[in-house]
Amino acid sequence: QVQFVESGGGRVQSGGSLTLSCAASGTGSMFRIYEMGWYRQAPGMERELVARVWRGGVTDYNDSLKDRVTISGDNAKNMVYLQMNSLKLSDTAVYYCSVYLDSIGKRFWGQGTQVTVSS
Repeated sequence: QVQFVESGGGRVQSGGSLTLSCAASGTGSMFRIYEMGWYRQAPGMERELVARVWRGGVTDYNDSLKDRVTISGDNAKNMVYLQMNSLKLSDTAVYYCSVYLDSIGKRFWGQGTQVTVSS
Protein backbone atom coordinates (compact mmCIF):
# COMPACT_ATOMS: atom_id res chain seq x y z
CA GLN A 1 0.00 0.00 0.00
CA VAL A 2 2.90 2.34 0.69
CA GLN A 3 6.12 2.46 -1.23
CA PHE A 4 9.31 4.02 0.09
CA VAL A 5 12.47 5.29 -1.53
CA GLU A 6 15.16 5.72 1.10
CA SER A 7 18.59 7.09 0.35
CA GLY A 8 21.65 8.61 1.96
CA GLY A 9 22.90 5.83 4.15
CA GLY A 10 26.47 4.62 4.09
CA ARG A 11 29.72 4.65 5.96
CA VAL A 12 31.04 7.78 7.61
CA GLN A 13 33.82 8.56 10.03
CA SER A 14 33.10 9.52 13.59
CA GLY A 15 32.34 13.22 13.77
CA GLY A 16 31.03 13.32 10.24
CA SER A 17 27.61 14.09 8.84
CA LEU A 18 24.99 12.33 6.76
CA THR A 19 21.64 13.28 5.32
CA LEU A 20 18.99 10.63 4.86
CA SER A 21 16.10 11.16 2.49
CA CYS A 22 12.81 9.33 2.23
CA ALA A 23 9.98 9.58 -0.22
CA ALA A 24 6.71 7.79 0.42
CA SER A 25 3.97 7.13 -2.07
CA GLY A 26 0.66 5.38 -2.18
CA THR A 27 -2.64 5.32 -3.92
CA GLY A 28 -6.19 5.97 -2.99
CA SER A 29 -7.98 8.22 -0.57
CA MET A 30 -6.55 6.29 2.39
CA PHE A 31 -3.06 7.58 1.66
CA ARG A 32 -3.05 10.55 4.03
CA ILE A 33 0.13 10.81 6.05
CA TYR A 34 -0.37 11.75 9.68
CA GLU A 35 3.22 11.25 10.74
CA MET A 36 6.42 10.56 8.84
CA GLY A 37 9.86 10.08 10.21
CA TRP A 38 12.98 8.09 10.84
CA TYR A 39 13.56 5.31 13.32
CA ARG A 40 16.64 3.20 13.85
CA GLN A 41 17.61 -0.21 15.13
CA ALA A 42 21.08 -1.16 16.22
CA PRO A 43 22.13 -4.81 16.52
CA GLY A 44 20.57 -6.39 19.57
CA MET A 45 18.57 -3.27 20.35
CA GLU A 46 14.95 -2.28 20.00
CA ARG A 47 13.85 0.03 17.26
CA GLU A 48 13.75 3.62 18.45
CA LEU A 49 12.55 6.98 17.24
CA VAL A 50 15.12 9.32 15.76
CA ALA A 51 12.84 12.12 14.62
CA ARG A 52 9.45 12.60 13.01
CA VAL A 53 7.20 15.22 11.51
CA TRP A 54 3.52 15.35 12.25
CA ARG A 55 0.86 16.62 9.90
CA GLY A 56 0.95 20.37 10.25
CA GLY A 57 4.70 20.47 10.59
CA VAL A 58 5.30 19.80 14.28
CA THR A 59 8.50 17.88 14.84
CA ASP A 60 9.39 15.37 17.50
CA TYR A 61 12.89 14.17 18.41
CA ASN A 62 14.53 11.48 20.46
CA ASP A 63 15.79 13.52 23.39
CA SER A 64 19.20 11.90 23.27
CA LEU A 65 19.68 12.87 19.64
CA LYS A 66 17.97 16.23 19.25
CA ASP A 67 21.17 18.23 19.56
CA ARG A 68 22.68 16.43 16.58
CA VAL A 69 19.83 15.74 14.19
CA THR A 70 17.38 17.87 12.26
CA ILE A 71 14.33 16.61 10.43
CA SER A 72 12.54 18.51 7.72
CA GLY A 73 9.71 17.63 5.44
CA ASP A 74 8.15 18.44 2.11
CA ASN A 75 4.46 17.71 2.52
CA ALA A 76 3.69 18.21 -1.14
CA LYS A 77 6.15 15.51 -2.10
CA ASN A 78 5.63 13.27 0.93
CA MET A 79 9.32 13.47 1.71
CA VAL A 80 11.39 13.82 4.83
CA TYR A 81 15.05 14.59 5.25
CA LEU A 82 17.17 13.77 8.28
CA GLN A 83 20.37 15.70 8.76
CA MET A 84 22.71 14.01 11.22
CA ASN A 85 25.82 15.74 12.53
CA SER A 86 28.69 14.83 14.84
CA LEU A 87 28.01 11.17 14.25
CA LYS A 88 29.19 8.71 16.87
CA LEU A 89 30.01 5.02 16.75
CA SER A 90 26.78 4.45 18.68
CA ASP A 91 24.79 5.89 15.77
CA THR A 92 25.58 2.79 13.74
CA ALA A 93 22.24 1.19 12.94
CA VAL A 94 19.72 0.44 10.26
CA TYR A 95 17.61 3.54 9.77
CA TYR A 96 14.00 3.03 8.78
CA CYS A 97 11.66 5.52 7.23
CA SER A 98 8.10 5.19 8.46
CA VAL A 99 4.70 6.69 7.88
CA TYR A 100 1.52 6.49 9.90
CA LEU A 101 -1.74 6.71 8.04
CA ASP A 102 -4.48 7.82 10.40
CA SER A 103 -7.16 7.00 7.82
CA ILE A 104 -6.55 3.30 8.44
CA GLY A 105 -4.66 3.45 11.73
CA LYS A 106 -1.64 1.67 10.36
CA ARG A 107 2.10 2.23 10.30
CA PHE A 108 4.27 1.31 7.35
CA TRP A 109 8.03 0.82 7.23
CA GLY A 110 10.63 1.25 4.56
CA GLN A 111 13.21 -1.43 3.91
CA GLY A 112 15.84 0.43 5.90
CA THR A 113 19.21 1.91 5.07
CA GLN A 114 22.43 1.07 6.87
CA VAL A 115 24.42 3.81 8.54
CA THR A 116 27.84 2.77 9.76
CA VAL A 117 30.03 5.14 11.75
CA SER A 118 33.68 4.15 11.94
CA SER A 119 36.55 5.45 13.99
